[in-house]
Amino acid sequence: MKNKCILVGVTGGIAAYKIASLVSGLKKAGNEVHVLMTKEAEQFITPLTFQTLSAQRVITDMFAVDFQPDVHHVSLAKKADVFVIAPATANIIAKVANGIADDMLTTTFLAAECPKLIVPAMNTHMLNNPVTQDNIEKCRRYGMYILDSSAGYLACGDTGKGRMPEPAEIQDVIAMIAESDRWLNGKKVLVTAGPTREEIDPVRYITNHSSGKMGYELAKAARNLGADVTLVSGQCSLPVPAGVEFVSVVSAADMAEAVLSRQEKEDVIIMAAAVADYTPLEKAEQKIKKKDDDLNIPLQRTRDILKSLGANKKEGQVLIGFAMETENLLANAREKLLAKNTDYIIANSIADAGAGFGVDTNIVTILSPEGEEALGLLSKEETAEEILNYCLKR
Repeated sequence: MKNKCILVGVTGGIAAYKIASLVSGLKKAGNEVHVLMTKEAEQFITPLTFQTLSAQRVITDMFAVDFQPDVHHVSLAKKADVFVIAPATANIIAKVANGIADDMLTTTFLAAECPKLIVPAMNTHMLNNPVTQDNIEKCRRYGMYILDSSAGYLACGDTGKGRMPEPAEIQDVIAMIAESDRWLNGKKVLVTAGPTREEIDPVRYITNHSSGKMGYELAKAARNLGADVTLVSGQCSLPVPAGVEFVSVVSAADMAEAVLSRQEKEDVIIMAAAVADYTPLEKAEQKIKKKDDDLNIPLQRTRDILKSLGANKKEGQVLIGFAMETENLLANAREKLLAKNTDYIIANSIADAGAGFGVDTNIVTILSPEGEEALGLLSKEETAEEILNYCLKR
């Protein structure tokens, strides 16, 4: 998500300070960001903070004389790609649900025809009040997106639902609703991500360095393009992307069951996970005690999920695999492409600077039976978009 015009409405809740991070993140991603604040919001954070982060004048007063020839709330509403209100108090939700436009924020919101996102944040009892719930449902009926509040300890001392989601989660939802070219609409896409863990005993396991970032970006990119996405993930520390079916797995056997049981209904399967090739022959029931001599752990081969998918691929289904190598990258990837009956193999080497585990960039080459395409150094977000464009849009 870049080159979008995002309007951010900030209202009078304690969570207003978190929106500084949201504005900064949207701006860093290459978007034009305009902040509109209520007078109450200014009690929690200053307009100067948002002006500095957005590089735009912050809108606070409907009747300010700024010598602009256009009608500002109308011109902003027309150019907006997304309008988000965060934090959204019970008061502002009541206003937008009932068409009240008594300040610059609500006036612009009412004039905007772009996708709109409401992020409720308030005391749990106010949130659960039937009037507030009715207003939220009314907003949904009018086609607005609602990002549900999180649960936890609130600033007022209560514990329950009402916490505003973290800025990264809000930005992820904005990215989802900002995309207008939904050329994957109606398609079912399954993506695997992250490592698997193969238990040795109740304490120890075999795993790898995969962070899951590449798979998660692929899931988000497919979701943004309109696909119905299922993300099957090993144990990761990444936030679950909004708007996808999330399936958490632990072992290679778990992942095999989750993926193969869903193969028949999927249009596209992207195997980005780092699945263990071997697992202990037997898991010890108790912790293996340390001894003076060496320890040998017999291993057995895990099921080759990609090969099983290739052997049972239905007509029209697109199967994309990944190959991470330390040597002979393209030769090994080409061999994998043919042996596993995939449509594409995404090859990348952990030896390349800027690629591999745990980093935010990648360097991949897309291989198909017809040829290959090197993408060069890109962010993993950009890499995901390029993979989908090359493998699916063509």
